[in-house]
Amino acid sequence: MLSEEVSERNIGPYEKLNWDGQKIRSLSSVLRDSDGHPLAVLCINLNISLFENAKAALDLFLSPTKLIPQPDSLFRDDWQERINTFLHAWLRERQLSLNVLSRDHKRELVLALHAEGAFKGKSASNYVANVLNMGRATVYKHLKELKG
Repeated sequence: MLSEEVSERNIGPYEKLNWDGQKIRSLSSVLRDSDGHPLAVLCINLNISLFENAKAALDLFLSPTKLIPQPDSLFRDDWQERINTFLHAWLRERQLSLNVLSRDHKRELVLALHAEGAFKGKSASNYVANVLNMGRATVYKHLKELKG
């Protein structure tokens, strides 16, 4: 039988320690009989240690104070990274996004990427075609215009 002194309907959340040492958050609801007297307590316990581990991992990757500049020695020859960086700077300057590019925008972007030397990497034409959601033949057609 519960003490009549329990006046709250819901108690918590509060922290407890599980048998294995992991943290638990608990919420208790006092169940009452038809006269309003406490009859039982329904306790809901949630092991939060998994959430704490996930939070620590998110903090590691999302905290701006833990970021270091991208190491040049690792990405010097990363042509995909250079294409991505140029492409998004180009989009930002024009206040555009990939999903709203017209055919003319895509042509202009392919030509600008060529001027930056983006097509020197193996399979760069395929990569640009995929990123711009266009056919590889269209990329080659735009590049051929430069030669003709």
